[in-house]
Amino acid sequence: MQLALYEKYDLRLPRYTSYPTAPHFHADVNGEVFEGWLGDLDPAQPLSLYLHVPYCEEMCWFCGCNTKITKTYKPVNGYVTALLTEIEGTLGKLPTDQKFTVSHIHFGGGSPTILKADDLRAIMAAIRSRLDILDDAEIAIEMDPRTATDDFMEAMVECGFNRASIGIQDFNQQVQTAVNRIQSMQLVRDVIAKLRSHGIAGINVDLMYGLPFQTVDSLRETVDQTVELCPDRLSVFGYAHVPWMKKHQQLIPTEVLPNTGERWAQYEEIQNRLAKHGFVAIGLDHFAHQADGMARALSDGLLHRNFQGYTTDRAEALIGFGPSAISSLPQGYAQNDPALARWQRAVEGGKCAIEKGVALTSEDKLRRDIINELMCNLAVDLDPVCASHGISADRFAPELERIKAMTRDGIVEVQGNYIKLSELGRPLVRAVCAAFDTYLNHAHGRHSQAV
Repeated sequence: MQLALYEKYDLRLPRYTSYPTAPHFHADVNGEVFEGWLGDLDPAQPLSLYLHVPYCEEMCWFCGCNTKITKTYKPVNGYVTALLTEIEGTLGKLPTDQKFTVSHIHFGGGSPTILKADDLRAIMAAIRSRLDILDDAEIAIEMDPRTATDDFMEAMVECGFNRASIGIQDFNQQVQTAVNRIQSMQLVRDVIAKLRSHGIAGINVDLMYGLPFQTVDSLRETVDQTVELCPDRLSVFGYAHVPWMKKHQQLIPTEVLPNTGERWAQYEEIQNRLAKHGFVAIGLDHFAHQADGMARALSDGLLHRNFQGYTTDRAEALIGFGPSAISSLPQGYAQNDPALARWQRAVEGGKCAIEKGVALTSEDKLRRDIINELMCNLAVDLDPVCASHGISADRFAPELERIKAMTRDGIVEVQGNYIKLSELGRPLVRAVCAAFDTYLNHAHGRHSQAV
């Protein structure tokens, strides 16, 4: 019964890390528009920063990120120089009557661990010269354990990092070979131990399902091995096979990928196994210890979602740096040029390297709030959400009609204007959100499977 439902609703849908979603960004939002948005920000409100490092030493064949492979440091050094220029130029566009504060900093990639320790220090120094980092700010970085040196981890401590996200994906050797990501459990264990010895207590880990040669049994073993490492949070992502977008994924033969039924079985095994180990399910694909801040945010109704997934960060403005990075401001979204060379030329020429974006309408903001409630809390009461926007929830009668089939199938429960997903429906939350997405039928791109 469950498999039949999952096959029925396992549509290719957005991940809803924003609304409107990235396929609907357009060139009308450019550097000049973005500069105007920056100039209107309120210094009394803390900022969130995202810094993209678009380099790796080796390509993982499952990768969907914007990254390049390099065996020498010269291009990375040039990138760091340009990034420092962008930080200075972009933050220089903020209002100057009061110094802004920062509540959250996240380095992503690519592999930020490809940076030299001194370059990491230089980037953080550039940020601190312009902004005040709050004492309780979360400063996080994504780490490839294969390239995480002792010098780099010492620099993390000096720079105030307090959370690290470790890419594991899978510990099974056959799976690792099939996706070109070879790393032992002992290596990961050693890196995490060193981080904790340096006082970096927040540990996230990433796992994946739907990879070649994965089975329910092999994933159960990987989950049990991962739990031995005592992470605070886990992100569990379904592999998105999009070789039409990421050419290197053509190196993964389609015939060795699990089918839809096998993917669902893997997802359910991971979810059930982590529950047995005491982890709280967070939204669609995250898990956390009950004492962790993310679990508390879920309990308190304060969980949020941004381009990195689920987060405790509540800053209204997120500024992105580096090629392809997306800024989320109260006025709308703006994405940097994903082409490294064009991005670099723009910032070195003193310009904001914005390629596209979208200005939010009042309708967008309303639907974004509804979708965010569904994605974070698996429930939404349309009455208070609509009241906060000064309208009646009655206008969503067509959407409620649209999800009636899901009600009959036990995916959601609807009482008046209150919508709640069942546990059966948790993995299909994106399908419920899609009922409120007015852009979806006009998508310009192809999305990954819902699970």
